[in-house]
Amino acid sequence: MLKRLYDWFIAAADKPSALWIMGAVSFAESSFFPIPPDVMLIPMSLARPQRAWLYAIVCTLTSVAGGVVGYAIGAGLYDSVGLWLMQLYGLTDKVEAFRASYAEWGAWIIIGKGLTPIPYKLVTITSGFAGYNIWLFILCSLIARGGRFFIVAVLLNRYGDVIRAEIERRLGFWVAVGAVVLVLGFVIALKLV
Repeated sequence: MLKRLYDWFIAAADKPSALWIMGAVSFAESSFFPIPPDVMLIPMSLARPQRAWLYAIVCTLTSVAGGVVGYAIGAGLYDSVGLWLMQLYGLTDKVEAFRASYAEWGAWIIIGKGLTPIPYKLVTITSGFAGYNIWLFILCSLIARGGRFFIVAVLLNRYGDVIRAEIERRLGFWVAVGAVVLVLGFVIALKLV
């Protein structure tokens, strides 16, 4: 099953809709969706390493745009939608402590958490809820998300053939590693916030 899904992602890299779907996933992940765009970014970049830069640009811009939606949820809809999302992720009791830390460490929080597997939607919603400066939020998001996606692009552009061979040889292992990293991101978010 994993091999078929992987093959589908690799084949989808050549379809015109793939870029749009990846952008939509990246956008949604920054405000409400639990799956990171890496599930598309990595296979698409492996299939076409020369386009890894384009994929990183699309992921960065759509992630930041989705982050602005998450910011708006935190700023304007926290009592309804934002609170519901925080309850869904079990983070309601930790939002106030996270919000208080913005007064002193806001830019570093956005950049630091934006580079990690910690769910970025937590940062975007809390930034809006805390009333963090929107322009500084966008700048920090561009740095953090761009950094994250361009690191992937550099690695896959430069070492794509070697990485692809390794992934295809031990696909189950690498999918398990990805799942563990995703779950750890949520666990770390619960512990740090």
